[in-house]
Amino acid sequence: MEVLYDQNCDLALIKDRKIVVIGYGSQGHAHALNLRDSGCNVVVALRESSSSVKKAEAEGINVMNVPDAVKWGNFIMVLVPDELQPDVFEKDISPYLSSGDILAFGHGLCVHYGLIEPPAGIDVVMIAPKGPGHTVRRECANKGGVPCLVAVEQDTSGSALSYALSYACAIGGGKSGIIKTTFREECETDLFGEQTVLCGGLVQLIRCGFETLVEAGYPPEMAYFECCHEVKLIVDLIYEGGVGAMNHSISNTAEYGEYVAGPKVIEENVTKQHMKDVLKRIQSGEFVREWMLECKVGQPVMKASRKYFRSHQLESVGQNLRDMMPWIGSNRMIDDQK
Repeated sequence: MEVLYDQNCDLALIKDRKIVVIGYGSQGHAHALNLRDSGCNVVVALRESSSSVKKAEAEGINVMNVPDAVKWGNFIMVLVPDELQPDVFEKDISPYLSSGDILAFGHGLCVHYGLIEPPAGIDVVMIAPKGPGHTVRRECANKGGVPCLVAVEQDTSGSALSYALSYACAIGGGKSGIIKTTFREECETDLFGEQTVLCGGLVQLIRCGFETLVEAGYPPEMAYFECCHEVKLIVDLIYEGGVGAMNHSISNTAEYGEYVAGPKVIEENVTKQHMKDVLKRIQSGEFVREWMLECKVGQPVMKASRKYFRSHQLESVGQNLRDMMPWIGSNRMIDDQK
């Protein structure tokens, strides 16, 4: 695996471009502010009715509507949610692209699965920081950066990779490392990790552990502490030094329990077969087709699931316990008003 840094890239390339960042959410605000601080010519493109217009303007960022911004710019970064991208692209981006433009994405889903078909005559690239937007912004503001993935889907100019690397450096990626990949690799591994481990697998494991203790007669507060609250303690250790460092830091009792109980709870052959099934759905496009249909009909399954799980005892007990620990909310990452 080749890792590139600032010295391997030419920041001047992106500084010579007129950059449009479409969207001002978690990633959009980080990209726009980091590009500005790197001396780039950048505007944010939003709907005129967007609540983010005032936020961007308050940061000193110029704001335009999407069609006008695309006509003005020649490096177009699309950072609106996946499910909205095809419609935004068809109506507000594609008609205004010009030969020689560079079309960029922060995630490969819509291009990889053919939901967006870029026209000929332009470069198509991806720059994907491996961290949430607030971290991307914080690290760059502190003269550092978050590792980035870059990929080229369409190289009309012959310089698409060089421009992608230059952009990655401008948002801080060159400080920690830039890794070349493909739209397919980034998209399929990202969806797989979210569904089987990071969101789907972990959250289901937390709920099952909580319910098992409560159903056995233990106080729900104790169940929350042991099966949800303390996940952060373990994940922070893994994040810092890997699983080996985590095992070095916990008690011998806990480590031994990991070895003897973990394979009983997560049976390798059974779980990996389910994971392979999930991966096949991702690779075939079945999951994305299902998700896009869900969005077209108003997201009934997601909204019902969201309502059901937000009413779960795990959530109400957790809220009461978090109220006892004000330091948790002192550096909030979540804007639950959005």
